[in-house]
Amino acid sequence: MRARSRLVPEVLEQYGAATRAILFRYLPDVEPRRYLYDLVADYPRRGGRALRPSLCIATARAFGGRIDDAVATAASIELLHNALLVHDDIEDESQKRRGKPTMHEMWGVPMAINVGDTLTLLSLRPLLDNRRILGPRLAMRILEETERTARESAEGQALELGWRHDNIVHVRESDYLEMVLKKTCWLTTIHPSRVGALIGTSGGVDLEPFVRFGFLMGCAFQIQDDVLNLIGDEAAYGKELDGDIHEGKRTLMMIRLMERAQEDERRRVVEMLALPRSERTADHVRWVRSRMDAYGCIEYAQEVASGLAGAALAEFDVTYGHLPPSRDKDFIEELITWVIERT
Repeated sequence: MRARSRLVPEVLEQYGAATRAILFRYLPDVEPRRYLYDLVADYPRRGGRALRPSLCIATARAFGGRIDDAVATAASIELLHNALLVHDDIEDESQKRRGKPTMHEMWGVPMAINVGDTLTLLSLRPLLDNRRILGPRLAMRILEETERTARESAEGQALELGWRHDNIVHVRESDYLEMVLKKTCWLTTIHPSRVGALIGTSGGVDLEPFVRFGFLMGCAFQIQDDVLNLIGDEAAYGKELDGDIHEGKRTLMMIRLMERAQEDERRRVVEMLALPRSERTADHVRWVRSRMDAYGCIEYAQEVASGLAGAALAEFDVTYGHLPPSRDKDFIEELITWVIERT
């Protein structure tokens, strides 16, 4: 078997390239270029690991499908992902994305909103083309799956934004996992797996196991992403380090800190979280980070992520174990470990 350290990056590169080749066909080469379509192409051209479309294609192939049958759906997933990134960056007031200034930092909030909206609309075109590729019945099922995923993502984002808007500080770990299920897991792992399996089996598969599998792997992915925001290499991570603290996000580390901190420390964190983002200083962020370190919050989150990944490996056997051996099946299994080991 191919070495574990190379299989995942190789497949991500291969399927990412196949997805981008199709994706850019759906980006109009018309006016207005300067104020819309050049900007629409910006985030997709910045790259990214292509995890979501690669999981879609690999699942389709593991279940017996062809890459040509799955790549349009994969392109739709990547377009929708980039649309949500543009909007997320506005809502989080983020400054960097994939190593460069965010869309709203470069062009302002109104232009960025329009770019995100346009990317969302463009993500529908590959799904409409699926009528020709997959037939109308299966194309409609995939469109319905996409609608549910978009709704789940919006609900998860609403929970996270609402906690910050109302300065909800008694967020439990179970609340966080529910939010991540909706905001992260549906688009990142559940939806690509479900539609990939639909494509590979021409619609003849039970989709429920993919919710459990996708939840476990997607939560491990998100927790690791939150950890990397604190300890990752900024050049590789592509966003500003400690940005989640600056933005007041209720990550697992923040929840753990609120559970473990002394009363005076907890009160100080609450006061910091109540401030507008523009009034949270580097000193605020450094102090919160020091308290997270003191109470082992990062190590705790890493332990939780590892446990979730272990459960995902067990669920993989239930969901994929009956399939014949293949490179794509190996990729999906190794992806579970990759999501918590990536830097």
